[in-house]
Amino acid sequence: MQTTGNTLLVTGGGSGIGRALAEAFLALGNQVIIAGRREALLQQVAQANPGLHYVVLDTSDAADSQRGVERLLADYPQLNAVIHCAGIMRGERLVDGPTELEATVATNLIGPIRLDGLLLPHFLKQPHAAIVTVSSGLAFVPLALTPSYCATKAAVHSYSQSLRYQLKDTAVKVHELAPPYVQTELMGQRQANDPHAMPLKAFIDEVMGIFKAQPDAEEILVERVKPLRFAEVNGGYAEFFRNFNDQMAAARAGE
Repeated sequence: MQTTGNTLLVTGGGSGIGRALAEAFLALGNQVIIAGRREALLQQVAQANPGLHYVVLDTSDAADSQRGVERLLADYPQLNAVIHCAGIMRGERLVDGPTELEATVATNLIGPIRLDGLLLPHFLKQPHAAIVTVSSGLAFVPLALTPSYCATKAAVHSYSQSLRYQLKDTAVKVHELAPPYVQTELMGQRQANDPHAMPLKAFIDEVMGIFKAQPDAEEILVERVKPLRFAEVNGGYAEFFRNFNDQMAAARAGE
């Protein structure tokens, strides 16, 4: 992905990784539009970042996605890139019966796939374009405390590979960003202040460095996520999975 000369849409751009990436790309001179469901929050972020644009968009809703893309393409005809940062992560106890997983699946998986389908006809007409999917280190080693989230991120990884292959002879590049555990409010204030999580600024700095140094990289992997990404390749996966989940469960139990 080129780090300059883009008109870039960032979903989930009102907070966390989405906001931080939007601000980083804006600082490089790109035209950036953040999207989300909470207009007051989007306005606040835009006011804090002169030149940043926003659009209210619920990517989990099919009709709103259709309306939103039509509005975006009318207002920003040079749109040529999207970063899918909208996401939901919830703890689930499967032994308690059915969980409220519909919102997680709709936001994390169906939303970005549908949005890509709406944007691709336009992207294919651009001189260069990029789709950045956002999976997770947990796509490769699931956290048993959040099974639906991990399942959607594993599916995003699979989808990214298929999308990349189908677009291999076009000017549309597909990059998969797989974050580690980062200090954001994805699961509330505890995560945002957890010293075991990677500081958000350090994560964004490393990600932007990868984009600049390796614009054709298929996977954007900071060093901290590599033990998860390559756990199966490196061998001893079953033990790694068990130890990882035992440690996380113990940390939660001690709260």
